[in-house]
Amino acid sequence: MKVVIVVAEQVSLFELASAVELFALPRPEFDNWYTTEVVAFGSTAFPGLCETGFVCKQVSELPECDLLVIPSFPVSVTQVDAALRQAVLQHYNGGGRVISFCSGAFLLAELGLLNGRIATTHWRYAQTFKQRFPQVTYQEDILYHYDGVVGCSAGSAAGLDLGIEVIRQDYGYHVANTVARRLVLPAHRNGGQSQFIEKPLPQTKSSVSQALDWAVKHLSPELTIEDIASKASMTRRTFDRHFKKHYHMTPLEWLQARKLEVAKSLLETTQLGLEHIAERAGFDNAITLRYNFKKYLSISPSEYKATFGAFKNV
Repeated sequence: MKVVIVVAEQVSLFELASAVELFALPRPEFDNWYTTEVVAFGSTAFPGLCETGFVCKQVSELPECDLLVIPSFPVSVTQVDAALRQAVLQHYNGGGRVISFCSGAFLLAELGLLNGRIATTHWRYAQTFKQRFPQVTYQEDILYHYDGVVGCSAGSAAGLDLGIEVIRQDYGYHVANTVARRLVLPAHRNGGQSQFIEKPLPQTKSSVSQALDWAVKHLSPELTIEDIASKASMTRRTFDRHFKKHYHMTPLEWLQARKLEVAKSLLETTQLGLEHIAERAGFDNAITLRYNFKKYLSISPSEYKATFGAFKNV
């Protein structure tokens, strides 16, 4: 099975290295493993950080392949190089598969390959992506989506998860799990899982930020947005407006996220039962905890524990 990795300008070395590790590293223990090329249209020299760089093979046409991988693509580029455009579209229209990591989704969207499909990218690019490509069904908080033909992942390490899913579909669970173990990854993370890394809030020193600090220390089922607004010396309406302006989410979304962060931390580091975790995180009970995990993270507390927990027997 042939794979081609296409390097574009401003390539992210992490995503490129992930693609190479997944598909180009020789694995003689597996029958009919991928054969992989790394190519570029146009420039062959790519500068990196700390005075590093690399050179790869230049092509004017895409080598014949089963799977095309776009590790990253400049978010600012709206006019795709003609040769690259033709090559990717010809590959796709001929029945080839295409996947992207992180900002590589911008290339697929520019070429129309994501129209009517579910897509994602790194959360920091979400607003830009949604504004530029309204015809794409964007899902903000998933690791990846792959329909067997076209796939894209969220930022950085989520590309590894997408790659493992491709390997699973091509070679089965055993091979995919073996590769994942060698990469020191969870055996398989569903694409629908949330991008678990907490999105940081702006460091705004104000009555609002002080009220939020207070709220985190007083999480409980009884805690309301009105309570937090009162701590900030604001009416609920003023608080909501201020919050949306400065934090780009609603106060309720923020509160739910904080509760989930506490619950996740307890699942990772303690052997507490779900009822105790729910209580300490500010949920009514374990049922509410499970509901919110499924709603916001697309995973159950038990599944999260199995993947990230230091103790597995809860």
